[in-house]
Amino acid sequence: MPPPAPPTELVPSERAVVLLSCALSALGSGLLVATHALWPDLRSRARRLLLFLSLADLLSAASYFYGVLQDFEGPSWDCVLQGALSTFANTSSFFWTVAIALYLYLSIVRTSRGPGDGRLLWAFHVVSWGIPLVITVAAVTLKKIGYDASDVSVGWCWIDLEAEDRVLWMLLTGKLWEMLAYVTLPVIYLLIRKHINRAHEALSEYRPLVSQAHQLQRRTSTADKKLALIPLIFVCLRIWSTVRFVLTLCGSPAVRTPVLVVLHGIGNTFQGGANCITFVLCTRTVRTRLLSLCSCCCPQASAAAESAGPPKASAPSRAGESQGPRRAADELPST
Repeated sequence: MPPPAPPTELVPSERAVVLLSCALSALGSGLLVATHALWPDLRSRARRLLLFLSLADLLSAASYFYGVLQDFEGPSWDCVLQGALSTFANTSSFFWTVAIALYLYLSIVRTSRGPGDGRLLWAFHVVSWGIPLVITVAAVTLKKIGYDASDVSVGWCWIDLEAEDRVLWMLLTGKLWEMLAYVTLPVIYLLIRKHINRAHEALSEYRPLVSQAHQLQRRTSTADKKLALIPLIFVCLRIWSTVRFVLTLCGSPAVRTPVLVVLHGIGNTFQGGANCITFVLCTRTVRTRLLSLCSCCCPQASAAAESAGPPKASAPSRAGESQGPRRAADELPST
């Protein structure tokens, strides 16, 4: 085992960028939780899974924020506490991300419905909360979590680099599940996309003259693009952490490259913000309701809307009618 690389010093600008990423991720995760609480009709089973992922990302962003802000210089009780919380939340986030992909695959490709869905949800809870909890408790009990000199992090505490079996615990507390997700997520979403393409071909073959077929194809293509973004965003955010992990094992001084450090900090902390952009800001149903809620909270905007309302009274009714049949089709992208 090569000795660890020298400590990675964080300059104020790098720390500020990572803190901003943590804050935006926490804000995005909080917004996802708020939309779930505000609108019960949007609480599909897939969005319920997204809620649990958001809770894990929220805890992860908060713990990382404290670690970067505290700027630990050595082992301490709050270093261990922060490392334990971030380890649990980060590992749980991996499991919930894969759980969402697996649920979408079973729902779309296998058309899984009925009482089995409840048992599946409980299984997701046991795995996604239970396994990270057991790993974290074991790591804390065996005193494996501690000060890591920012070699495999960006200011926060994780696995103590003085531990002899540090590589094993780095794998168990995150890297193993992260690498498995690199493979699992693309495979699952490729299978989903393959199924959607087959459905398009069958629809165009048996219903070539129905105009609704073209509308359905456009909507499912939107869902297809959003589904493809999930593994892409995950890999783009997490790959920098894996790169620094490998460089640390090799004892390379490149682990301290400023650009790599910043990318690692953003990638590990911005998962909640990326999910918010994908499933809130880029989802028409949720975005429209948020804009409507913001306009209601602004008295001037509400007064202007009321004064302009009578000449355009028929437009909202038509919009409402057109949104009705689209809800079921838009539900898939909203997941």
